[in-house]
Amino acid sequence: GSVLVGYHQFPKMMKLAILSTIVASAAAFAPATGVARHTALNAEKSQALPFLPAPANTEGYIGNVGFDPLRVSDYMPMDYLRESELKHGRICMMAWAGFVAVDAGARIYPLPEAYQGLTSVSAHEALVKSGAMGNMLVWFAIMEMVAWIGVSQMLQGSGRAAGDYGLGHQFMGKTDAERDAMKLKELKNGRLAMLAFSGVVTQAVLFDKGFPYM
Repeated sequence: GSVLVGYHQFPKMMKLAILSTIVASAAAFAPATGVARHTALNAEKSQALPFLPAPANTEGYIGNVGFDPLRVSDYMPMDYLRESELKHGRICMMAWAGFVAVDAGARIYPLPEAYQGLTSVSAHEALVKSGAMGNMLVWFAIMEMVAWIGVSQMLQGSGRAAGDYGLGHQFMGKTDAERDAMKLKELKNGRLAMLAFSGVVTQAVLFDKGFPYM
């Protein structure tokens, strides 16, 4: 009773505001209209995930197969996402090669006594204790801060291509088709390397054996 009395004491504009809020809240949970459902059903499907609509913002990018199930490209700039993909792919290509090379017996001499007999898996803890990991973290942080200057300029319209650090242009080819083909090869190798590095680390830890980790 006291609640109703209090409500009737509100000014007319306040009543309308409360009613509008209630209606808006209910509308948020209402089913979509028939028009919206029709549009969604007829939207172009993703090549990689045919049961999902194709992400619109990935169109026009080399290597696009419509793989964005979380729709990250709807909320973040595609150039930034492509920069991240290229960076992770390049790191994983080197990481896989380095991980396997160490477990296959490759070493750089003279080798510190503390590193004798280490595998790729056991090296992490030893390098943390020796301080080497801390040193690498500092240098990588500096590199990231310097690299961000170019990324920031790219996002502001400088014209810099994602992942372009001015290296290796002489190997890219002379025509646009040749350059696009090389970019696609790098993307595919990088994507494979990200999966491969995840797999090789998992296999090495689970079986606790050297290369080929079986």
